[in-house]
Order: sequence, then structure tokens, then C-alpha cells
Amino acid sequence: MGSCSSMIDSFLKYLEFEKRVSRHTILAYKTDLQQFSAFILNTFAEPKAEAADYGMIRSWIINLVESKIEALSINRKIACLRSFYKFLLRQELISKDPMLKIRGLKTKKQLPSFVKEGDMMALLDHTDFDRGFSSIREKLVLELFYATGIRLSELISLKENQIDLRNQTLKVIGKRNKERVIPFSKSIVPIINEYISVRNRDVQLKEHGFLFVTDKGEPCYPMLIYRGIKTYLKKTSSEKQSPHVLRHTYATHLLNKGAEINAVKDLLGHSSLAATQVYTHNSMEKLKKVFDQAHPKA
Repeated sequence: MGSCSSMIDSFLKYLEFEKRVSRHTILAYKTDLQQFSAFILNTFAEPKAEAADYGMIRSWIINLVESKIEALSINRKIACLRSFYKFLLRQELISKDPMLKIRGLKTKKQLPSFVKEGDMMALLDHTDFDRGFSSIREKLVLELFYATGIRLSELISLKENQIDLRNQTLKVIGKRNKERVIPFSKSIVPIINEYISVRNRDVQLKEHGFLFVTDKGEPCYPMLIYRGIKTYLKKTSSEKQSPHVLRHTYATHLLNKGAEINAVKDLLGHSSLAATQVYTHNSMEKLKKVFDQAHPKA
């Protein structure tokens, strides 16, 4: 990858240590920048990503479109380059931003996939979870995702001392190290207590303090949680089966029940209201149905 990697490395370190961006994003950006570097080296014999101009960047985007890569993925790659060149400008390593005239691609507005209320209740109240440790863990994972709307990364890094059973709240360290406190209902308390007592009885715990552990007492990893969620969500109406669907479900159900959008924004840990507004579309769909059924002129 030639000498361009040192600049890319500095940029990734800046994201990790100064911007405190998630590991997931850093990995994605690293891949994007490596792909871009390889493209400009092979196409223009330019080994340095920082020396790329508007024309080179545009060629790469056209190449991605022709390779039938989804518009959403291309837009993420564009966002990555925007961030990279802004960093180079601030470091005074380039004098003008080659991204200024680059526009993102139009994407189809996708409504967040969520589980209907009845299906969610049926899933939580009528699923037979067996008595083994992994089933009890999966039940709590499901309940906690739906009760708090936390992200997968937040659930995995949840320490036991971040849960306050008396006040029914949990403290979460979200994106960019932002801390927020989320309330949960009383019905979750016995489920947490049961999980902890079975875990302490059946699992050889390591000293890391995480609430969720594997059958061997290690911290949980994303794929383990993902697989468990997928198994149960298959039984519902949701087209997608992932932990994020439960976050979408949490937000949609809160708004359907009349929660104020700014409160939902804070509960989800969104930095801008625009991110929370996507959930109002699902609520609008529900309101339209009510209107169609109830209004004499509908």
C-alpha cells in the first residue's frame, strides 16, 4: 500500500483516541481507505491517498457504482473520505479539499424494521426458555434490548456495577464515550436477579466485571448475541432479525404510546434529532391507518 498507509494510520489513531469513534467504524474506514488507495495506485499510479484529486475520487465512486455496490455503502465510503481529507486539511498536509464538489448518492428511504407490539409481547411472555444458563442469558438479552433500546456494543460492554436495581436504571457508555442513564421497568428486576444467580452458580467467572458472559465466563462477543436474537426474532413478523431491530422496536413503540420525541432522542443516545425522526415515520403509518378507519371522509 506504499507510503500512504502512514497518513491513514495517523487518521485512524485520531479517530480512535481523540474522536473516540467505535471499533466497528474504525475497521470500516480502514477497509474503505485501503480499497481507495489500491484503486488510485492501480488506476493512476498514485501511491499517496492524500495526493488524490477530485477526478480520481470521482472515478473511484463511478467504479463503485458500476460494481453494483449499494448506494448506502458508497455513501459511507464518501463520508469516510470526507472525514479523511478534513483531517489532512486540519493537519495542513493538503491546501484544498478534493471532496468539496463530491455529492452523496440518492438512496431509497428505508423505514426501520420493527416488531409489532402483539408479536413482541407473545415473544417475551409465551416463549419457552429452558432452564440452562445460555437460555436464561438469551431471555435477559431480549428483555433488556426491548426494555432499554441499547445498542449491541453497549450491551456487550455493560458492567454489572452500571445496573442500579433499586432505582431500576442502567448507565450506558454510548458512542464517543457519551454516558446516559436509562430507566427500565420493575418486571426486568427478577429476570436480572435470576440470570446473575444462575451465572454465579454455573459459570467459572473471570474478573472483568461484565454483566453478560459466555458459557466459559469470558466477556460476550457480538456474534454470540446476534445468533441468539436471530433464533427468537424468526418467530415474529419482523423482516430483519438483528439486535438493532429491537432498538427500532423500542423507539417505535415509545412514540406510538405518545412519548415526546426529544425524550426518545435522549433515551437512544442520538446526537441529533434527525436520527430519531426516522421512527416517527412508523408512527405516522399507524396514525394514517387509524385515520382511514375512523374518519368519515377517509
